This record gives sequence, structure tokens and C-alpha cells, in this order.
Amino acid sequence: MQLEVRSGEPAQPEESGALGVVRAALLDRAGLVRALGSGRRRGTEAPAYLRAEVRYVDLKGQRHLQITEFDERQAHTRNVPAEDLEKAVDELLDVGYGSWHVETTSETLRLRYTKKGKELLHRQEDTREQQTGHDRVKQRVLDPAAPFLIELGISDHQGRVKPSRQAKYKQIEEFCKLLAPALDEAVAAGRIAAGRPLQVVDLGCGNAYLTLAAYHLLTAGGHDVRMTGIDHNPAARKRNTRVVEALGWEQHLRFLDATIEGAELDVQPDVVLALHACDTATDDALARAVRWEAALVLAAPCCHHDIQKQLRSVTPPAPYALMTRYGIVRERFADVLTDSLRAAVLRQVGYRVEVVQFVDSQHTPRNLLLRAARTGAKPTPDLRAEYQAMVDEWHVRPRLAQLLLDPEVVS
Repeated sequence: MQLEVRSGEPAQPEESGALGVVRAALLDRAGLVRALGSGRRRGTEAPAYLRAEVRYVDLKGQRHLQITEFDERQAHTRNVPAEDLEKAVDELLDVGYGSWHVETTSETLRLRYTKKGKELLHRQEDTREQQTGHDRVKQRVLDPAAPFLIELGISDHQGRVKPSRQAKYKQIEEFCKLLAPALDEAVAAGRIAAGRPLQVVDLGCGNAYLTLAAYHLLTAGGHDVRMTGIDHNPAARKRNTRVVEALGWEQHLRFLDATIEGAELDVQPDVVLALHACDTATDDALARAVRWEAALVLAAPCCHHDIQKQLRSVTPPAPYALMTRYGIVRERFADVLTDSLRAAVLRQVGYRVEVVQFVDSQHTPRNLLLRAARTGAKPTPDLRAEYQAMVDEWHVRPRLAQLLLDPEVVS
């Protein structure tokens, strides 16, 4: 593999490679602060876990390597003693993650692999303290003192999240936790081209909380980002523009006053966000993303009135009449049915889809997120048949299917 080291640091010896630099950092019991592996390296099997987080902890007077591996539902943690350290690190690096983000007491390392297998290592000088307490403060993706959080009024001028904005801060942070590894995976898989600015669009951005968070997160991660927030609300656009100008981000972050369907862009976006767009506006956003052939789409649906209305006038398939008899049950079932059908439609147009919870329900009841990565895969007959059987049984016509699927596929 080829090795490219950025930021003016001298290249490491060829025999060690960028992965060797990461390995040395992971084995540094006095210097490692935190490391995160995510995504999939091209040409390797998909990792068993979505991501792995690594740090050192002191247990009963002995330093251990704590490895926490995350699947879609939970975290799996193990603590490795010193005598098994090298074996554990080598096994972890052999998993085939497409990117590594490593923080040490003196620098930050960002390793990713290109589509051709080339190693790109970015090094940035940083100073931070190592925390090895087992019961530590939970790691945060977003520093509460980040200027954009203060400018939005989520944090006070001392960099503390305001009590009344805790739920909003939590929502933003959890979204960022899902965005970062998904983007790393898309870059590692070659779905997003390297060597040019990353184009990101937020459809229906509203007050731009997540627009600004995404821009902050991605630029802090070393990406050269061009961000566009789109919303048909002139007042929100003016407010958002003032915030961006106050932050000094106006060169690379702009807002357009337009509808989701009518927005015109001069570049093809790599990443499309659509968070809490109401009812079929989510379908409009997903359809725009697909037509743009966006490599990565993250959508958190809001209300689901369209399918709810359709269910009121249909005869449910036996024996499921009870699921539509009571209003509250029908509404909740419509939510599940709508998002399941959206995922099925996206799979038929060349996307791999995950439906995940991105924040606890105590912070917002609208807490499902559709995370779709473009693969270009053709739908199988079984996939089409499964979808068609569902819409035929329930006599519904999903908006997204009307926008994207061939007429003969739409019920």
C-alpha cells in the first residue's frame, strides 16, 4: 500500500505504514486518549461491529485497554490486561475498519483508505489529557463550549449547556454520533471521491441546529466542507445567515430560500440530510437525494399523516383489524409501516438502508433515523415481491414509491 502523510509531518518508514503509526498509538499506554475505528476497508469482510472505541482504564491498580464495540442496539465492552495488549490491538486492526480516528496527548491521527487501497494519514498537533478512570465522564462528540452552540443559545457563554436546552443538545450530539462513522464508511468504500470538497445539503433545515452541527463536526474531522441549508422560510434563512456570519463560516455554509422539490444546486451533493421534515416532505427529500445519487442520506421522519389517512379507509388483512381499530394504535402502526416501506423503496433504487434510534424517546418522540448508503445494487425479484405483497395487503400507496419506482411497481 502507498502511504501519504499530511500536515507537514515527516513520513513514517515505509515498512511501518500508516497502520503501523496507528498501532503504535494504540499501544501507547501513557499517551492514548481515545481511538475510534469505523467503516469498512475495501476488499475486506464487513466488520462484525459498526465501530469500535478504544481507551485505557485503570482497574485495581493495573492499566487495561478498554475496547467497546458497537452494534445497532448496544455496546459490548471488554478490558484487556497488559500481557494480552499487543494481540488484542493486532486483532482489532485486522478487523478491516475503513478509517481510524486516534487522539493522543500530543496529536490527532486520522487514517482512511481510498478506493484503491491507498493509506491517507492526517496528523495534527493537539494537546489533551489522558483520562483513565473507569467511571469517567461520558465522552462527548460535541464540546458544549463549541462557538456555534453558544451562538444558537444552547450553551451559555461559559460553555455550559443550558438546563432548558439539554434535550436539544442531546438530540444534536446523538445525530453527530451516527453521521461521523457513516461518512467515514462512505469515504473508505470510495462512494465519496477524495481530493475535493465534501458537498452536503440539509433539506428542510429550519433553524439549522443540525446543519451547523454537521458542518462543525465534519470540518473538525478534517473534511473540506461545502454546506447548503434549504428551507422555504425567509425569516429562518435570515436568522441562520446571521448566525453563520457571526461564526465566520459564510464562505462555505449558505442557506437557500426554496422548497425541497424546487431547490436548484450547482453541484451534486455527496451527503443529504433531512431531519424532521413533516409528513411527505420526508419522501420529497429522499426522492431528491436519490435523483442526485447522493452517496449518503440521513433522514429522521416527523409526522406520518399520509399513510394514517389511507389506513382509515381500508379493510385490514386478516387477522390485523385490531391494529387499525383504535386511533392511537393506528397512528403508531402507520409510523412503523411508513418507515418500513420507505426503507423498502430505497433498497429497490440501489441503497443499503438501516433504520436506527438516534436519540432516546425522552428527548424527542420522533427518534427514528433512516441511514441510507448508495451501493447501486439492482433489486432482486424477492425484494420487489416482498414490497409489493405488503402494499397490496394493506392497500396503501406510499408517496416515496410514487416518486421513485416504475409505474408497474407502484400499487
